[in-house]
Amino acid sequence: MMRGMGNMQGMMKQVQKMQKEMAEAQELLNKTEFTGKATNELVKAVFTGDRRMKDIQINEEVVDPDDIEMLQDLVVMAVNDAIAQ
Repeated sequence: MMRGMGNMQGMMKQVQKMQKEMAEAQELLNKTEFTGKATNELVKAVFTGDRRMKDIQINEEVVDPDDIEMLQDLVVMAVNDAIAQ
């Protein structure tokens, strides 16, 4: 019976080690940045690994009051590109 308990303790230590490694990997991923770009980098969206938008950059060339729809499309493209990474 003691032999089985030792084996169980060993397995628990392995599980704890794996949990720690997974937490460290998740923390590293959360700090990683992903940049999505749309059409010649006219719009860039930066996200962190935990899917939070950190920054968005819009080139003044695409700011046209008569064509807001194009700007909206470019923002969507950049955001989706970043998320896909």
